[in-house]
Amino acid sequence: MADPVEIAKESQARSEEAGGSQARPEEAGESRARSEEAGGSQARPEEAGGSQARPEEAKEGRRAQPEVVVRLEGLGKTFVTGFIPLGALARRGGEGVRPELDPKVLPRAVEAVKGLDLEVRRGEIFGLLGPNGSGKTTTIKMMMGLIFPSRGSISVLGRPVGDLEAKRLLGYLPENPTFYDYLRADEFLDLAARLCGVGRAERRRRIPALLEQVGLSEALNRPLRKFSKGMLQRIGLAQTLVHDPALVVLDEPMSGLDPIGRKEVRDLIFGLRSQGKTVLFSTHILSDVEMICDRVGILVKGELRDVGPLDALLSARTLETEVTLEGDAPGALALARERGWTVWEKGGRLQIRLPGDGDPRPLLSAALEGGAKVVSVTPRTERLEDLFVRQALAPSQGPGGALGPPKGSPGGEEGSS
Repeated sequence: MADPVEIAKESQARSEEAGGSQARPEEAGESRARSEEAGGSQARPEEAGGSQARPEEAKEGRRAQPEVVVRLEGLGKTFVTGFIPLGALARRGGEGVRPELDPKVLPRAVEAVKGLDLEVRRGEIFGLLGPNGSGKTTTIKMMMGLIFPSRGSISVLGRPVGDLEAKRLLGYLPENPTFYDYLRADEFLDLAARLCGVGRAERRRRIPALLEQVGLSEALNRPLRKFSKGMLQRIGLAQTLVHDPALVVLDEPMSGLDPIGRKEVRDLIFGLRSQGKTVLFSTHILSDVEMICDRVGILVKGELRDVGPLDALLSARTLETEVTLEGDAPGALALARERGWTVWEKGGRLQIRLPGDGDPRPLLSAALEGGAKVVSVTPRTERLEDLFVRQALAPSQGPGGALGPPKGSPGGEEGSS
């Protein structure tokens, strides 16, 4: 029987001759030295810069935002209730590819968004409009990564949805936010800031300034459960801005606010744009959109019906002309009734509304001849409300709406706004 000690010595000798996997300490040290001279993959932190960028580099990255901040291409969402029949999963794109649902074989499927193509540019205020059930909130939730699209693609700040770097530069206020109502306003903002990675010194500086900015500095020590609806909307706006985002997305930000609060929110949005930030918001209050938006998109039944600057979307033609007269004007009144124009009295003055193609000159001549005074002649062109109603009542334009994808591309109506 062989001696175990001799067997062990022979095995060790063979390992050394073959250049075994475990080198001697001096050889390992030489190997490490050669790796450092050759610029090995594991450099010192100060040389490699590490995965965590320095503050000045992070600020530089924040400034260098893409020109198109949000890009939606062929975006669609289909909601399905109940069991999905096997026939709905028949069309697959290959192994490992998520099956696409076919609405034709889904009797309880609702297409919330249909082939949506949209771009939001850096530094602009973009208003997303649409009636209830048009797909606004569904689109925003897909942009935030809260629900998954059925088809199409989304990029936010040049990155795919869900990317952590993009989320750090994103502020979002949902339509119906829910808060920890036992916290005070400053405690809630401190929690939100810590979740966003804001340092202690920066939190101490930003939170009082934000509370002042949204008009809640006097409610600093009041628990949120004692806030009114408008006050909760304001604290929601503050938490959206607590980490100084580059892109701010607001879903119905004017909800529950009184006229003073709406003006303060408008001023806040203007201030964000002056800081170079991008703001996207949805709303039903068309007057606010006309005042602050650089561009608007009108979403109807999941289709983008129109998008662009308001002055480019609204027609310049005269829709109607309103003439206001003061004093007795029997001749003008008889002429207006003869031609079927709308006539009413307001504040002791006679007001006459002509259609867009109506000529007011005969009416003015009759009024002056009768001794009446012409107070005003006001032509009215198309307003956002006219455009909104016209697009909402128009028939479907097919997938993608005004900026739809080519024929044959998959289109995706919604159960919620």
